[in-house]
Amino acid sequence: MKKIPFSRREFLQKSTLAMAALSAGALTVSSGAGELFTENKNKIPRRLFGKTGEKVSILGYGGGSQFLRMPDGEWEPHLQYALDAGVNYFDTASAYSSNNDPKTSEMRYGEVLPPYRKKIMILTKIDKREPGEAKKEFEKSLKDLKTDYVDILLIHAIKPEDTLAGIESGIYKYLMELKEQKAVRFIGFSSMDSAERSKELIEKLEFDITLLAMNPTNYRNFADIALPAARAKNMGIIAMKVMRDIVNKHAPPKDLLEYAWNLNGVSCAVVSQTGMDPLKQNIEIARNFVPGRQSDAQRKSLESRMAHLGGPHVLEWARPDYSDGILA
Repeated sequence: MKKIPFSRREFLQKSTLAMAALSAGALTVSSGAGELFTENKNKIPRRLFGKTGEKVSILGYGGGSQFLRMPDGEWEPHLQYALDAGVNYFDTASAYSSNNDPKTSEMRYGEVLPPYRKKIMILTKIDKREPGEAKKEFEKSLKDLKTDYVDILLIHAIKPEDTLAGIESGIYKYLMELKEQKAVRFIGFSSMDSAERSKELIEKLEFDITLLAMNPTNYRNFADIALPAARAKNMGIIAMKVMRDIVNKHAPPKDLLEYAWNLNGVSCAVVSQTGMDPLKQNIEIARNFVPGRQSDAQRKSLESRMAHLGGPHVLEWARPDYSDGILA
């Protein structure tokens, strides 16, 4: 059948629609690892966040120990700079605290983030596994964050000893109740200790979000074991432990961040940093990120060079006495 060409009117209509889309600011870049959406070249691009339907900045702001190293007067403009750059995902936990500061990470967030509440996503985590204790922990988080809901609530730090049955009958049931009550929009879990247990939870329970330790050392193999399972269920996937302990020693920040962003299914890499210079550098890398620019050969070379770093001898968070987000 002969193809009928566009009429002049159809051509003008389509051109007008295209120009309108551009003027609205929706510039999209496609790749196997996920489309990028950006409205302004000076803002950090965003990706679809799994089945949530939200768009999340590819660079997330971490409220852990590196954030807590900054004293009063330094962390406030640091947080503000991230907001102004287009970061819309802010990560914290009830356990993130410092022995040198009575204000926890959640309390700090509560001083700066409330005016932006409707434009950002706040993720916090609870450590308790027993519902009654978790309820007290969550209520304190809401008070400290100065909000009446959180966008994402995670079970903090899934370990091999966290059994499926124990999670399902306890804390998972409580998270589902919070979601039904609209005190929480999305639920999930974080893990840097067990890819196998993470995979089991992903496959057997209905979570929206997962936060997994993934970097070129491939320590504990989350990218090979848990990531495909999360991708199959269209979960919102965040990479963590992307740069800690290895940045600038064996690979530049750009290579480490792009490694995470090119993992198929990852929407965001969350980074906790001390000082304005690292933050500005990370933001600039995010602004200029091009999906697929890091070739398969470059990724394999990076993994090969860094494989020997995958263990407690280098990775602080892999040590038995490590407490996530707590600054001594």
